[in-house]
Amino acid sequence: MKAVKVCLAVAFIVFIELGAYAQVNSFDPNKARVLALENAWNEAEKNKDAKAIAGLLAPTFFYTDSDGSFMNKDQYLASIREAGYRPDQIVNDSMNVHAYEHAVVVTGTYKEKGAEKGKAYSRRGRFTDMWVREKGGWLCMASQETLITSH
Repeated sequence: MKAVKVCLAVAFIVFIELGAYAQVNSFDPNKARVLALENAWNEAEKNKDAKAIAGLLAPTFFYTDSDGSFMNKDQYLASIREAGYRPDQIVNDSMNVHAYEHAVVVTGTYKEKGAEKGKAYSRRGRFTDMWVREKGGWLCMASQETLITSH
């Protein structure tokens, strides 16, 4: 009888673990989709395509820039369209994706090079983006960047 109880307990634990595994893997398509959207955002920003970026952002989007400034969606899109801002390269790396039932949080680092107000720049930073599922698609609700400074 004791062996039966142990077998049932082990079977129960395995069942719970398999259920958790299935839940994590069920989010994999969402993770892949959001990572693709992150890369599409970089390309759109590099090409100053504010219309494409607008389609990736929720109406209530908020952005905290690396200089500490805070922008809503309209302000952020205006900053992308600004004539003096000309990114040549924006690349994310070391991205980690944390999926939830209706949300995905992406953290990582980025490298950006270009010119701003006639001056060349090169910067590296960390970011956190919060994506939510809205009407069958994914929209970014909030984004935050922090510069990484060399010591």
